[in-house]
Amino acid sequence: FHNIMPRHQSQRSPGPMTKQRFIKWAALVTVILLALLIGHMVSLARSAPVVRHASLTLADWPKGQPPVRIALVSDIHIAGPDMPPSHLDRVVARINGLRPDIVLLAGDFLSDKKTTTRRYTPEEATAPLGALHAPLGAVAVLGNHDYWVDAAAIRTALRHRGITVLANTAVQRGPLAIGGVDDDVTGHADLPRVARALAALKGAKLVLSHSPDVFPDLPATIGLTVAGHTHCGQIALPGLGPLITHSRYGQRYACGLIREGHKALVVTAGLGTSMLPLRLGAPPDFWLITVGPAGAA
Repeated sequence: FHNIMPRHQSQRSPGPMTKQRFIKWAALVTVILLALLIGHMVSLARSAPVVRHASLTLADWPKGQPPVRIALVSDIHIAGPDMPPSHLDRVVARINGLRPDIVLLAGDFLSDKKTTTRRYTPEEATAPLGALHAPLGAVAVLGNHDYWVDAAAIRTALRHRGITVLANTAVQRGPLAIGGVDDDVTGHADLPRVARALAALKGAKLVLSHSPDVFPDLPATIGLTVAGHTHCGQIALPGLGPLITHSRYGQRYACGLIREGHKALVVTAGLGTSMLPLRLGAPPDFWLITVGPAGAA
């Protein structure tokens, strides 16, 4: 038994952690956390959109007309891997299940991001939108990415799906007079022309725009503006908010329901992604907005 060492002598102490060992462990932990974060961002970008709700009153609401439920959808950015047409099929079914009276589409139907794994034609990208069901129909404007891809082809594809496309013009839908501002980012917006077109129509005035940046330049007689474009930042850090809003007003009109004076603006985070198929702190969403006379909301 004299060759058997005592137990306390047979175990080696790991000794103090060296600087080199600490750096290796820190690097490993960092890689794991980064992988988990990227996985979360990919998953969030592909997740089912959040449905956000708002009820608003409009001072110029036609007497005796019932409230209208508006589904606001923007920034679909059809492209692989995060937004194939099959994903949009599911979103359209969900929108139909909410029974909106009208659907407003605020632009950027296709994507031109370099990280795209598969591109779709305008006809393929807009095909799911043909299944939208709303008594007052669907009205759209184009966004900056639509102009960068092929505005004419996208406009034609949308019209083939029965969707009205506005470009600095206005249309009456039930108690609503809807002015569609052409894309501001690419220099196609003409606000005076939209204002004149709206003035010629009866009904409560509403503006549909891809970018929210037109909001402060609209007259006070237009009670509601709806828009997208910002993606609510797409990547928004806790405590800091969106890193990039692609708005010349920074975070002022970046996301959600904003009220200024007698005017209201609703900005959706959109469905798809731009630049990278990632989201953080800004999940995809669309809005269901009920508008009507004072006392109805």
